[in-house]
Amino acid sequence: MVQRVVVVGAGFAGFETVRRLERSLGPREAEIVLVSPMDYMVYRPLLPQVAAGVLSSRTTAVPLHRMFERTHVLPGGVIGVDLAAKVCVVRKISGDIGNEHYDKLVLAPGSVTRTFDIPGLTTYGHGMKNLAEAVYLRDHVIAQLEIANSSTDPAERASRCQFVVVGGGYAGVETAACLEMLTTKSLRHFPRLDPAQVRWMIVDIAPRLLPELGENLGKATLQMLAKRGVDVRLGVSVQEITEDSVTLTTGEKLPCRTLVWTAGVTASPLVGTLGTELVRGRLAVAADLAVPGHPDVFALGDAAAVPDLAKGDGAICPPTAQYAHRQAKIAAANVVATLRGQPLSPFRHKDLGLVVDLGGTQAVARPLGHEMRGLPAQAITRGYHLLTVPSIRARTRVLSNWIQHAFAGDDLVRLGFMSDQDGRMGNLEKTDAYLSGDEITARTGSRAAHP
Repeated sequence: MVQRVVVVGAGFAGFETVRRLERSLGPREAEIVLVSPMDYMVYRPLLPQVAAGVLSSRTTAVPLHRMFERTHVLPGGVIGVDLAAKVCVVRKISGDIGNEHYDKLVLAPGSVTRTFDIPGLTTYGHGMKNLAEAVYLRDHVIAQLEIANSSTDPAERASRCQFVVVGGGYAGVETAACLEMLTTKSLRHFPRLDPAQVRWMIVDIAPRLLPELGENLGKATLQMLAKRGVDVRLGVSVQEITEDSVTLTTGEKLPCRTLVWTAGVTASPLVGTLGTELVRGRLAVAADLAVPGHPDVFALGDAAAVPDLAKGDGAICPPTAQYAHRQAKIAAANVVATLRGQPLSPFRHKDLGLVVDLGGTQAVARPLGHEMRGLPAQAITRGYHLLTVPSIRARTRVLSNWIQHAFAGDDLVRLGFMSDQDGRMGNLEKTDAYLSGDEITARTGSRAAHP
């Protein structure tokens, strides 16, 4: 009998799981269904370069239909799971809601931007979690320079030329560094602007920049950014955001119309609807990625609290692409093992380090514990991305974009196709309205879904 394997999510974890399932399972063994609201997998580590115009948006989007030969890609999002009835409730992109039966389920719904109850954040803050936000942010930043260049109001100029990025991790640092380079190179096109007015600031409540890379590389990054005029405020957070200002927890009020929020992620809200154990907001799983009590359900990636066997002492794996990609290998192998009655394998991976692209020839990296900075770190950083971007076509596009940008520069084009839309996080980071346990039970007809 052909088994039905449903994979939820097409991020690093879900995408790679499906790729490996297609290679391992014959059409007579399993039918594979991938539920994803988008028909592509986005290579998120390169989104700051999309926002900065170094890469085109299409470069980081890997189309699912071209990559998978026999997987059915269902366009929608899972808004509830009945573990007893083995049914996923799916809201399709058309708005229709339907049930998808599974024999084996792989949960890789990823994460969403972690926000706090800060006045004005969801109304005026911009995210950097998906491709739409990266493209919108580029348009928005260029528009601020254009408007400031044509304005005669000093207050308006000041607010449009001040850019604040919240988050001192690799996402925030790369975003600020890449976009600072964009605005600096763009100033020659805006002769009425004083370069001293265009300011970038990184704000983080943590005491150190890039804590994942260690103290030495954090200090080195701080020095490189300072030389470029980026103002880094540590031990500080945001208190309030308005249309034209940002107030810090120190009480300082900055004129600002662009705040980019990159202060961490949290697991998809879907995991909270399952009625199973959570660990730090993520779905608890065993070392073999199986959900305890549900041997036909596996979870991985940002939404799962996967035990880090390499570290031990109860540690869980960090929510990074490096870990998600490698967890997918084990998830796929264990799905195949359950179908064939074979023993399951535990996930074990030793962190290979982190790379941070600061634009141009500047970067910091810590591959296998070795600290690097400058051009050697940039070579390692871009080499790593080329190796991990899925498909030869995508790698070719990334490399050609890098070469083209290095020699031809940026055309500084504001596309404008989103100029009539609100680019706040609440609009561009669409989160489904997830069902409660009773609603799932009513839809699937299972009384044992959520005891």
